[in-house]
Amino acid sequence: MSKIGKIIWFTGLSGSGKTTLAGALRNELLGFGKTCEILDGDAVRSSLNRHLGFSRADIRENNKLLAELALEKSKKYDFVLVSAISPFREDRAMARSLAGKNFIELFVDCSLEKCIERDVKGLYKKALAGEINNFIGVSASNPYEIPENPDFAVKTVIEPMEESLSKLLAFLGFESSKINIYES
Repeated sequence: MSKIGKIIWFTGLSGSGKTTLAGALRNELLGFGKTCEILDGDAVRSSLNRHLGFSRADIRENNKLLAELALEKSKKYDFVLVSAISPFREDRAMARSLAGKNFIELFVDCSLEKCIERDVKGLYKKALAGEINNFIGVSASNPYEIPENPDFAVKTVIEPMEESLSKLLAFLGFESSKINIYES
């Protein structure tokens, strides 16, 4: 029987800390001797799904591809970390149905106000100025549907990333006394 790894689906608004947390978790898991791969929603969109925009249908198509890629990679890795806004509950449910019991929905909980304040990529500023249409969480056509029953949640709006990582590691059954999210 072949091994199937865990798929951890990081969902949250743009700027909530999904990619930072996924990268930090990857470093920790590698330190524990685990194999790990990160799938970033933006990277997959820009490399494999360049033709897609940000309509609801396009977002759903990108999330479907992410789920399929994650499932395929879970046959080769102990952990596949998917970092994607993934705003629609039905898409996260679809990913869960593909992966089955190996799926972990991780809600990276950060308020829209805090994400706007962080605005690392300058996208919220553009969306609020009307320069970007269909921006998730800002546009009425693309709301972010908060997970109703995620498997795990971290509150990056109020806790330091190191604390979120420590809690996540404990949830996954690992402990680390030397967490440094900035090591690569």
